[in-house]
Amino acid sequence: MAALAYNLGKREINHYFSVRSAKVLALVAVLLLAACHLASRRYRGNDSCEYLLSSGRFLGEKVWQPHSCMMHKYKISEAKNCLVDKHIAFIGDSRIRQLFYSFVKIINPQFKEEGNKHGNIPFEDKISSVKVDFLWHPEVNGSMKQCIKVWTEDSVAKPHVIIAGAATWSIKIHNGSNEALSQYKMNITSIAPLLEKLAKTSDVYWVLQDPVYEDLLSENRKMITNEKIDAYNEAAVSILNSSTRNSKSNVKMFSVSKLIAQETITESLDGLHLPESSRETSAMILMNVYCNKILKPVDGSCCQPRPPLTLIQKLAACFFTLSIIGYLIFYIIHRNTHRKNKPCTDLESGEEKKNIINTSVSPLEILLQSFCKLGLIMAYFYMCDRANLFMKENKFYTHSTFFIPIIYILVLGVFYNENTKETKVLNREQTDEWKGWMQLVILIYHISGASTFLPVYMHIRVLVAAYLFQTGYGHFSYFWIKGDFGIHRVCQVLFRLNFLVVVLCIVMDRPYQFYYFVPLVTVWFMVIYVTLALWPQIIQKKANGNCFWHFGLLLKLAFLLLCICFLAYSQGAFEKIFSLWPLSKCFELKGNVYEWWFRWRLDRYTYSIWASSCKNKAECNELHPSVSVVQLFICQYHIWLAADTRGILVLIPGNPMLNIIVSTFIFVCVAHEISQITNDLAQIIIPKDNSSLLKRLACIAAFFCGLLILSSIQDKSRH
Repeated sequence: MAALAYNLGKREINHYFSVRSAKVLALVAVLLLAACHLASRRYRGNDSCEYLLSSGRFLGEKVWQPHSCMMHKYKISEAKNCLVDKHIAFIGDSRIRQLFYSFVKIINPQFKEEGNKHGNIPFEDKISSVKVDFLWHPEVNGSMKQCIKVWTEDSVAKPHVIIAGAATWSIKIHNGSNEALSQYKMNITSIAPLLEKLAKTSDVYWVLQDPVYEDLLSENRKMITNEKIDAYNEAAVSILNSSTRNSKSNVKMFSVSKLIAQETITESLDGLHLPESSRETSAMILMNVYCNKILKPVDGSCCQPRPPLTLIQKLAACFFTLSIIGYLIFYIIHRNTHRKNKPCTDLESGEEKKNIINTSVSPLEILLQSFCKLGLIMAYFYMCDRANLFMKENKFYTHSTFFIPIIYILVLGVFYNENTKETKVLNREQTDEWKGWMQLVILIYHISGASTFLPVYMHIRVLVAAYLFQTGYGHFSYFWIKGDFGIHRVCQVLFRLNFLVVVLCIVMDRPYQFYYFVPLVTVWFMVIYVTLALWPQIIQKKANGNCFWHFGLLLKLAFLLLCICFLAYSQGAFEKIFSLWPLSKCFELKGNVYEWWFRWRLDRYTYSIWASSCKNKAECNELHPSVSVVQLFICQYHIWLAADTRGILVLIPGNPMLNIIVSTFIFVCVAHEISQITNDLAQIIIPKDNSSLLKRLACIAAFFCGLLILSSIQDKSRH
């Protein structure tokens, strides 16, 4: 009875909710979400720097997540590279001095907090010519005004970045009197035009006062209350924001430190100064504000402008636009023709006249329809990960975010099972099911950021290796059993593997090697094909007739193993081969082929060990090649993850669970549609007739030659 109810319910659901209706629902969701985000951007502004400077939340205890964008954690070399020949000035009280120290420690972690606390503190890195100064001005008064006024003179070199702020000393010295607040307003009003003038040529930030933990304040600081601090902050914001008429102030408010302090001030030692972790976060925010637009880190989307369209991207946009227009014209003409041929009623006999209608779909219609759908999908890809329409957030790993979904899908899988007619080990249905489970685990691994947890990282490598082994095993089995070494089969496989990645390389402006899983699978497929196709061609039927052929196959595989070992331990030879043009255009990443050698070398043989026995990633990666299966797999996402898999796409802000559900639903629908488009195009572009296929291959070769030429032109224009 339960089984009957289940089957009836399943049939009812399938009747109303099919794959087609799911895709329509996904399309509607994308359009609605895009409209909502566009309206929000127009209403709230499109400047992610403002979000970085004013809003955010903590992920866990110490990881700060700005609203709508991603923060990059700058290393020493990156900070020096960004700030070369730059001068940064911090002006203010002891809290600004704390921020100064944290900022300098990003450049030089050995810099010690010592010297006169109530005096100026200089720092200079002579190698990169970075100069950072702290200027002691604990009150907004004539002394601070004079310091700032000197920089407004044309003959004086101005700092590239100015960070200023003060108020607590004014509250303390004047015992929190209203007269002191009035004087503060007058002083900041006189300084505001000077800051505004500096902001035209330099980056100027006014740091709002952080809250205090009143219970920990000493007796001589009891007058510094949060109520007084709020009053001083309101005065600074109102005056500085209204310092220019009929335009937006160029002086930026650094108010995010207030939010950080609200979460961490209880950890303060004296109730006034922030703990070290909090001020480090504020310093890293300052580094992101200034350096993201210069270095453009992938995982630092805050303050980055939308990348300009390349020539290839513009041509791709034109092609997809023409495809959409062409399909719409074709559809309208076809529909009108269909109406004319529609059966009509014979008025005399009262019967319908039946016209013979050819219902077969032409290859041209399939081609236009496929490129029309693909164009819309690529527009969604671009909106998610290149335009500034949707939001992005950093990944943050916790054990619960990884293991709870894993347990959930395992429990769910217990209730779903089907019988199979196959009894052989590693049959098609069995490997497909295994690969499906492994894909689910790898997806959860990616979105949860579990690569930071070493045992999970290494066990996922086992799944990836097993996944790719089964893929390679499937190709080997086909050639071994069928003996089909024809060019049609090879072209079909290569097209299905590479079609989406080639399109993404064009649309998303990324090199082929960036999606390194596909190059790995492609190269190893060709290795399997060449090994078995070369003379003597040894297949199962031939080997079963004479065991001598088994020995011949072993010799082939042994020679292949020797070649693999040679290339694996001879980095120079490997890089020389793949540095040859045009191979270098495919396998270069960041100007060299080292990444390709590293990925290729990482997974080669078979393996069954306790993967978490190694102590760090470097040790694991050294051990992994000698004990792993085939190549390392990565499934990149621009429409589920973001920032080229470094972050998470946020379609619905403020609700992580609902966001994952909606983005996953859209992602699955898009992936399924791309699979169908690839299959349809493969049937048209790769015909079975050899003469037609050779002509198509010549056209494809001409297309790639043109792509290489355009890519070379782009590279020259960039440099």
